[in-house]
Amino acid sequence: MYKVLKQEGRAKRGELTTVHGVVQTPVFMNVGTVAAIKGAVSTEDLEEIGTQIELSNTYHLHVRPGDEIVKKMGGLHRFMSWNKPILTDSGGFQVFSLASMRKIKEEGVTFRSHIDGHRIYMGPEESMRIQSNLASTIAMAFDECPSALAERIYVQNSVDRTFRWLVRCKQEMARLNALEDTINKKQMLFGINQGAIFADIRREHAKRISELELDGYAIGGLAVGESHEEMYHIIEETVPYLPTDKPTYLMGVGTPANILEGVERGIDFFDCVYPSRNGRHGHLYTNQGKINLFNAKYELDARPIEEGCQCPACRRYSRSYIRHLLKAKEMLGMRLCVLHNLYFYNTMMTEIRNALDAGEFAAYKKRKLEGMAQDPDQKEK
Repeated sequence: MYKVLKQEGRAKRGELTTVHGVVQTPVFMNVGTVAAIKGAVSTEDLEEIGTQIELSNTYHLHVRPGDEIVKKMGGLHRFMSWNKPILTDSGGFQVFSLASMRKIKEEGVTFRSHIDGHRIYMGPEESMRIQSNLASTIAMAFDECPSALAERIYVQNSVDRTFRWLVRCKQEMARLNALEDTINKKQMLFGINQGAIFADIRREHAKRISELELDGYAIGGLAVGESHEEMYHIIEETVPYLPTDKPTYLMGVGTPANILEGVERGIDFFDCVYPSRNGRHGHLYTNQGKINLFNAKYELDARPIEEGCQCPACRRYSRSYIRHLLKAKEMLGMRLCVLHNLYFYNTMMTEIRNALDAGEFAAYKKRKLEGMAQDPDQKEK
């Protein structure tokens, strides 16, 4: 059950009650595609840095180790030793990202494994069955993510098919949740709005999926080639046609600035690989802008990544030491950087929620964006 606690303009402060605990929103989901965050981050680490939801990928876990194995191990929560909510992506984005190896039909999609090239078939029913085996808290509907550059006629046909797939997902989940051997009989289903950068297609699709009374709704197919301005415009055009009494999830987005702009426009769930991917390459988020630890100016810098930060890296280690680890290709360097970035994102979401509680989100957003617009790498070289 989702409850809006407070609103400031379109921005929502809410909470989602699930079988695996209560989620305070807005929230950033930490991305562990194959049931682990890249960078040697454990579930114990995630608890320490304030993670509320972990996100894993249906396609990747289906390929390896196999969703049947995860089910035999008691579901994803028991498998990875995580007792808070998990959201599983449906595998639909892989249909988009593996475009050169796929064939889409009304029934579903045939494509080749990125690991060994064997043929995989996935449709709405298969995606729901895999996610039921994984026993995630929230399952995403199976969809196609058309390119931002796709022709209008292709996008319209794709969106119509995605709606028909959503109806099938809902029916299949209801069937699976009623089975005796289903691990999580209270699995939630989020539908996904698509439509590339065609605002009218987005609006109509939002209206249609809202009628299905799902547990939540996502805006998909953004941050895949369009400009930030186009993305914000599509969010503004779409969100008013999605239910305000349900969570609204912006898939795969994004930078801290993207998140602040998204919250202002009514989004309350986010996920992105940026904090972990950038961290593994020594690119770190701070309230004074991004820093690149490979920059020679940090070679003798005894300060933490950010003064006052309470992440595991900043509480103990210097920029100089972490830079040395990265240069030496020691895994600890990557791990500390990923932990810092995830902590930064999770802490920012706490700040956003506190600002909404206080009715001060607009002022907070302005301060945060001004601070992050700085370039520490260029200061006092």
